[in-house]
Amino acid sequence: MASEQDGTAGPSPDGAMSAKRLLRPKLADVVAEGVYIAAAATRLTLKNHILVDILSAGEGFDADRFVPDARATLLALADEAEADAQRAERERKLARRRFSDSGGTHDYRSRDVRNLRRRRKQSERIAKELRQRAEDDAELRTLVEAAREAAWAEVARNIDSNLRIEAARPDLEPDYEKMRQARMQSLRLVDLPRLAAHRRRSGERESMEPTQDDAVDGV
Repeated sequence: MASEQDGTAGPSPDGAMSAKRLLRPKLADVVAEGVYIAAAATRLTLKNHILVDILSAGEGFDADRFVPDARATLLALADEAEADAQRAERERKLARRRFSDSGGTHDYRSRDVRNLRRRRKQSERIAKELRQRAEDDAELRTLVEAAREAAWAEVARNIDSNLRIEAARPDLEPDYEKMRQARMQSLRLVDLPRLAAHRRRSGERESMEPTQDDAVDGV
């Protein structure tokens, strides 16, 4: 009655469907995100290959040597996307004949048909995009160069960390005096009392143990 008096009305079914469509991400956005994730996975794989070849095998860096690895990785990810599309299509065909309540996350029913169709299209588009990139030598070299930079950044961090630990010198550490005072205070307040307590407990245990003469007298 309130809605009739003040002219307002509750949400209509059409309005609810429109809201769902607005909240649902666009197909192009989902595909772009999938391709981005695949590119990141490819760079990680290439980075590991570069580290092994350069550091372990002592080989020099040559971008062309890693282009086939980049292509193979993208094609493998495209195969995975196509397999996901085929799986979604099989599940869609089964779900359209099921009208009961779902028994779990992957127990699809007729109301899931539209989402499964959408997932199939997304996976197909991602696979297509990855295959196109796998045939683009410029794109492959871009991935290799990004992986090389990531590999060098990791090596540089490790070298810097080792140098700071193994070759630390007071004259090269800006906060040496401040950190020295903190370390000395920790030594006085924590380490020395802990050592004294440990020695007291050791002395008490020794005083409680029977000596050899006590053992003989007991016999």
